[in-house]
This record gives sequence, C-alpha cells and structure tokens, in this order.
Amino acid sequence: MSDESRGFSEVTRLADAVATIQEATTPIDRTDRLPLSAAEDRVLAAPVTARRNVPHYERAAMDGYAVRASETFDASERSPVVMERQNVDSGPVEPGQAQWVHTGSPIPEGADAVVKVERTRQRDDRVEIETAVAEGANVGPVGEDVSEGQQLFEAGHQLRPSDLGLCKVAGVGKVAVSQRPTVGVVPTGDELVQHDPEPGEIVETNGFTVSRYVERWGGAATDRNIVADQRSALRSAIQRDLTKDIVVTTGGSSVGERDLLPEVVEDLGEVLVHGIAIKPGHPAGLGIVEGRPIVMLPGYPVSCIVGAVQLLRPLLKHIGHLPTNPLPRTEARLARKIPSEVGVRTFARVRLGDNEESEPIAEPTRTSGASVLSSVAEADGWVVVPESREGIPQGETVAVENWEYNE
Repeated sequence: MSDESRGFSEVTRLADAVATIQEATTPIDRTDRLPLSAAEDRVLAAPVTARRNVPHYERAAMDGYAVRASETFDASERSPVVMERQNVDSGPVEPGQAQWVHTGSPIPEGADAVVKVERTRQRDDRVEIETAVAEGANVGPVGEDVSEGQQLFEAGHQLRPSDLGLCKVAGVGKVAVSQRPTVGVVPTGDELVQHDPEPGEIVETNGFTVSRYVERWGGAATDRNIVADQRSALRSAIQRDLTKDIVVTTGGSSVGERDLLPEVVEDLGEVLVHGIAIKPGHPAGLGIVEGRPIVMLPGYPVSCIVGAVQLLRPLLKHIGHLPTNPLPRTEARLARKIPSEVGVRTFARVRLGDNEESEPIAEPTRTSGASVLSSVAEADGWVVVPESREGIPQGETVAVENWEYNE
C-alpha cells in the first residue's frame, strides 16, 4: 500500500465517487448574452436560428457568362451560339446577350444560368457559347447554404470558431450562453510559500496549477492565498467561497494530524466521499456545504493533478453544461511492465517514442512517486490501468491519454 493511502478503512471506486458528487449538485442556470467575438468555446443556453438567407442573392457558382438558358438550346462546339458580349455589371441581360460574371457575383436581371468560361470563346465584342445549359445551371440559389429561420445550433452546443463564422454570415450578432462555472481554489498547508523557499518550505504549485486547468476546462477560477492548517482558517476559507459554484482545496485531505479539511467540511456540511480507489490521488475527498460541492484534492502534486482531472473536470463540466469529451488517446506498445493493485485504478505516466520499426512506444516515467512534479512535465500522457487488472505486461498495446489536451 502506498504512503498516501495508509489509514483509510474503506475507499470508493472512481466512477461511484463521480456519480455521487454529480447527483448531489445542480447545473447552474445563469446565462450571458455575448457578442460573437466573446463567445468562442462558450456553451449555448438557447438554440440559434439564422436571421437571413445565405446567400441572400442568386450568385454565380463559377466564372463564366450569365445567359438566358433557353437561348443556348442548340449550342455545341461545332455550332456555337453567338451572343453580344457584356462586361460585369452592365445591367440586365437582354435577349441575345451574355454578361461576364465572376464566381460569387450576383446573377444579373434577365439571366437564369451561367456558362462556364472554358465552354466559351471570345470574339471581340462577341462570345461564342459552345454548350447548352439548363435554367439554374451553375447558379447558387438564395438560401442554398442557410435558409432564414433555419436552426443553426441547439442549446448545449459548444461554439467553435467556424460556428461563429456561420452565425455572423447568417446575421446573428449575439448569442445566449451559459455562464462559466465559478471555482474558488484554496491551497492549504503551513509549509507552503509563494516566495523563494527556506529549508522546510515548499513553493505552492497546486492551487496555481488547478486554477489553470479550471480555465482550460471552461470555468472561471479564483486562485486564493495560502491557508494555514488551522481549523478556524480553513473554515473561514471555505465559507468565503461558498459564493462560488465549486470550492476546491489542495492539501490537508488525508488522515494525518494536520489533515483537517475532511473534519472541517463535515462540521460545515457533509463529507460524501473520503478516500478514492485511484493511484496516485487516493486521499481525495468530496463534500457538500450549503449546496456547494467541495473537492478536496491531495497535497502531493501528481496526486493533485490526477484528482483534478478525474474528479474536478467532470464536475465542472456537469455544473457548467459543458460537453465532457473523452481525452485524446494514442495507441502505443508498452516498453516496460506497469505494476498496479487490483481494485485500484492506476494512472501511470509515460513518454511516447518510436522503436526501430517506427512503431509508437510508451515508456513509463513513473508508476509511483506522487510528489515528483517533474515526472508529469516529462510525460506525454498516462496509461490507465483499470481496477480489474494487476498491472500491464511489457509489449501490450495500450492507450496513452493526453490529459493536458487544450479543450
């Protein structure tokens, strides 16, 4: 048993822990109405419909000559139809005339088709039409792309840059979106400092790192000052951030003498889960205080990151109506065995490379060492060993999850 998991009489499976906290929380119902320039990656709170046709005029689908289709009926390469040649924007197309149009140009009045330029020959002020065209040939009709009133996106859709472009061309200037979930991030520990450390002191990184993840995952983080391992200070810090949608603490979540957070949360509300069957990250806990979810992440940096990805990320997505997309995976052959305990979901950090046959290889950097932050920075992802397995042997093909994926 690892050091971080000692002292727990029982633990909760990861899937059960996630389900428990989500069942105890309600997604937010606050919305913003934003201009398109501020709406990238936001989630729609209401459907979006087109306010105009796209295109809003009949347009040429290619370079060529706008004509009356009926006048090309007998045209062929051997017996072309000769028409009077007009320049762009020369007014209506009269009988016997052909007007030059560029791709995207409006179809001039009187014309109902376009002859491709390669099927014509110019003769001074005349143009020879070498093929017959039907009415509507090479013409983009009004609303060919989008019709006025057409639903573009449903509520719950996360807006991408291409979606914003479609909204703009369809006449949509602002959209209703769900507000970003607010998250108070509270680092705890007497040993933590924000300045150059003296012996016995540790530079605070957990709160800083978790805040960056919250922003990446679609939340709005408030990174708080370090809170000492004192019941009154911890109690005040949690109560202060009950105005947030989620309160996240880092450190103080285990069962040692200075691990006071579970007791403080239980005193203020209820601890739903304490001790989760994951490695690293075992001492994580989940609670509820005045209807607000409390996510207690361990103090070891790697444990904190694993707990944040596995617990905080799905909770944040749930509360904020955000899509929970699976993390990107890369298939690779395992270079060395990964050990694990049955009943515990293990997250083994690996580095990706290639063997002599240019086959992707996953080289474990660490399977233990929850305090070694550099092992995270050196890794390209982690291999998840499910609870049902006692390790993964060398040579097996594994899926490497990229938890650092920028959503």
